[in-house]
Amino acid sequence: MAAPNLRPDHACLIVHGKDQPGIVAAVSALITRNGGNIVALDQYSEEPTGGAYFQRVVFHRPNLAAALPEIQADLEATLGSAFDLQWSLTDQSTPKRMAILASQQDHCLLDLLWRHRRGDLPVTVPMVISNHTSSAEDVRSFGVPFFHVPSVPGPDKSASEAKILELLKGNVDFVVLARYMQILSPAFLEQLGVPVINIHHSFLPAFIGAEPYRKAKERGVKLIGATSHYVTGDLDEGPIIEQDTIRVTHADSAAELARRGADVERQVLSRAVLWHAEDRVIRHGNHTIVF
Repeated sequence: MAAPNLRPDHACLIVHGKDQPGIVAAVSALITRNGGNIVALDQYSEEPTGGAYFQRVVFHRPNLAAALPEIQADLEATLGSAFDLQWSLTDQSTPKRMAILASQQDHCLLDLLWRHRRGDLPVTVPMVISNHTSSAEDVRSFGVPFFHVPSVPGPDKSASEAKILELLKGNVDFVVLARYMQILSPAFLEQLGVPVINIHHSFLPAFIGAEPYRKAKERGVKLIGATSHYVTGDLDEGPIIEQDTIRVTHADSAAELARRGADVERQVLSRAVLWHAEDRVIRHGNHTIVF
């Protein structure tokens, strides 16, 4: 099914850099002289003057594909040279290619595939890669190719990472770790060269390791939740995209905490994936601006 939020002849322009007078006027004038009409505009300045500046503009331009080279040249001359700003321009009629890495827990994996089949995510899913085969038939029932790449025991994961890289490189625009229970090395992330989005419970750095909900139950926690973030070489410390929580009580068992935690993980991850696919997330240092 074609995603309903793919928008023919619409482009998304992301601008960021040092704030200065005239940016909004320059961007608006540039879009107008290139035959475009702004349909959405968001901006944020860290400080009134001289701080970091961020802007997301969606505009419509008939026959956009043919006009893109000219618009990009104008952007480089106007924003790159005159204002010394960084920018990116994407065609919103082209879905991003999203690969999914998973292990045995399938709640996030199947939720993403279901949302994709419904047309709720503006992406294609060229493949699912897992270090287990338990979800193979479920994945293939969605018409998505499934690849099994076992994880070898021990700290050296270079062999399995090399096989995963062979599948991913040049074939995807971003990767989602849908409860993929393997740590990706900094070398792997560097060679991959595309954003990687992760999901996990929001207790960290508390209750690290196995059975976090049992540990949370033992401590009598009153809030559980989930965090989705970009993956960096520092484990679970990348820029956060989305978080959410729900209240729990002493009457909830560890199993009930885990079930409700899985629900939050699905919701948080799907929002993070959607916002990334729609170019709503701008990374700035170790945090994000989400429009």
